[in-house]
Amino acid sequence: MSTSSTVERAFAAALYSDSDTALDTGASLLAADPASDAELARRGEEFVAAAWRRGWQPADVVRIARRDLEDVHVRLLISSILDEHKGDRASRGARWAAQLDELEAEPHDLRADRFSRATAALELCRLLLRLPSIEPLDPPAAPVTAVAPQETRMLTRIRALLAKAEATGFPEEAEALSAKAQELMARHSIDEALLAARSRAKDAPGACRIGVEPPYETAKAVLLDAVAGANRCRAVWNEALCFSTVVGFEPDLEAVELLYTSLLVQATAAMAKAEAAQRAGGRKRTKTFRQSFLAAYAHRIGDRLASVAEGQVRATEGELLPVLAARDVAVADHLDRMFPETVTTRMRGITDEAGWHEGAAAADRAQVRGGRPLP
Repeated sequence: MSTSSTVERAFAAALYSDSDTALDTGASLLAADPASDAELARRGEEFVAAAWRRGWQPADVVRIARRDLEDVHVRLLISSILDEHKGDRASRGARWAAQLDELEAEPHDLRADRFSRATAALELCRLLLRLPSIEPLDPPAAPVTAVAPQETRMLTRIRALLAKAEATGFPEEAEALSAKAQELMARHSIDEALLAARSRAKDAPGACRIGVEPPYETAKAVLLDAVAGANRCRAVWNEALCFSTVVGFEPDLEAVELLYTSLLVQATAAMAKAEAAQRAGGRKRTKTFRQSFLAAYAHRIGDRLASVAEGQVRATEGELLPVLAARDVAVADHLDRMFPETVTTRMRGITDEAGWHEGAAAADRAQVRGGRPLP
């Protein structure tokens, strides 16, 4: 029997059925035929490539695998993705290449017996086979070019500020550092916009996806939307697939990714501290407290970040306003092309008054301009 027919028989038995019996049958066929390993790996790469054609990117697929499967599947998936991209790292653009670099740094070796490995491979193929088509982000881009030294220094400084904010045990200091990072991000965005306008560069908006994971995903999506809006971007949440698509110009997209990730870490730390105080007082409504805390935090921190960004705009030259207005229109047009139909989601479960007040207070401690609290 050929290795190809072994893989075909295993796929026919296991991929189109959800039963454990079908999965065991397929895995047994593969485990009994060591010569089929290379063909199985090749077919796995084909499933990965098919996901790209349906609009997915490496980080998206790995995120779904982490949510729905186990570590063994994630390791197998990362290995398949890296094998599928051998010798082809830069052809899809800088963001895609960065995702591959991050995956390569993760563990992707797999030690398992033949039956367990075959079972994991079939379960992974089931997942990949059933991924729906989603909005493609970018067409194949030009080869990656080096980042300008000035931009590198700016982003390094921003990352350092956010790292300090995440590490400190003092909420006031964390939020002051985050506000300073937002100020630098706004300045960086303005500089990039003016440079593009003066050089008549053909700059255009793009998009990226950012994971919005349970629990409390609605509040997290609101936080991401607030961060996106403060950085002249727009976000569309896909609740079923646990991500938001953020549309904007590249410097702003990177700012959103950095700041959202950091604020989520900070919000979680502040929430745990506030929750501990509530428990010490005899309260036990943990879930509603957390949901309300994060919702209030997202709402108030959006106002704080927007104030910082607006202050940067007011402090710049008059030529900036038409430049930014044109960019806002370009972002809105790009969003409409990607998502011609969207709906508004109402946040539910915000019923804990203490959680709301604690979350709002945590966000209100943000400081800018010489340590003065924002109004």
